[in-house]
Amino acid sequence: MSQANDSTRFSSQNASARQARNWKQQLLALAGVVLTLASTPGQAAPAIRNIVLVHGAFADGSSWAPVISRLQRLGYHVTAVQNPLTSLADDVAATEQVLQRQTGDVLLVGHSWAGAVITQAGNAANVKGLVYLSALVPDNDESVSELLTRLQAPMAGLAADAHGMLWLDQPARFRQVMAADVPLRQARLLAAVQQPIASASFGGKVGHAAWHDKPSWYVHTTQDQALPPAVQLRMAGQIGATVWSVPSSHLSMISHPATIASLLDRAARAASR
Repeated sequence: MSQANDSTRFSSQNASARQARNWKQQLLALAGVVLTLASTPGQAAPAIRNIVLVHGAFADGSSWAPVISRLQRLGYHVTAVQNPLTSLADDVAATEQVLQRQTGDVLLVGHSWAGAVITQAGNAANVKGLVYLSALVPDNDESVSELLTRLQAPMAGLAADAHGMLWLDQPARFRQVMAADVPLRQARLLAAVQQPIASASFGGKVGHAAWHDKPSWYVHTTQDQALPPAVQLRMAGQIGATVWSVPSSHLSMISHPATIASLLDRAARAASR
């Protein structure tokens, strides 16, 4: 009887051992599948986790809010620069301060006037890619005024006040120029918080244009009333940027935030490779 009990216990122990080995093998196999999926290029998280957003004239950092929330849900660390809009040098300095606070590589994004800002500030070593959002893109030793003259697209319709500042604070005019595809109520709010830019800013020259050395993308807004779409394409072509077209007004980050966030995610992944 004792021998039978011993045999039963032995068989039971063997069965338990085999079951444990089977579970172990299944767990190892599952772990292998997980590791394989994680290493698949299409699924891998981008190395660039920092995105710095730079606003243009007649706006402030809050104009990026709808895009920021979407990028944060994707896991990015996002910072919006608050440009003083008092000169190119001042805006570059404000952007450089933000870049210095980032841990790791950065995708640097500039809208409109801020294209000039990131063209200079993008020389920072931690900037790995530049995204121009319906933006102005000067070359080496060139100002925005000189750029627009070269492209035969001078600014029109704005006059500086007694302090040398350019304003776009009339709601109807703001919506017409900047945000034709944004609801009127929202356009009024945007006009209320718009920030004027010093007219002298357009005379400030970029030293070395970062796009000569770093990959660039250009978001071309096809319904733009502030910067003609054809001029945007000419600039994008001259710098060899990858072009994405969006059927939007000048403020595409407001009217098409999901699209813009998705494109920035794509740029971050591409710049990581």
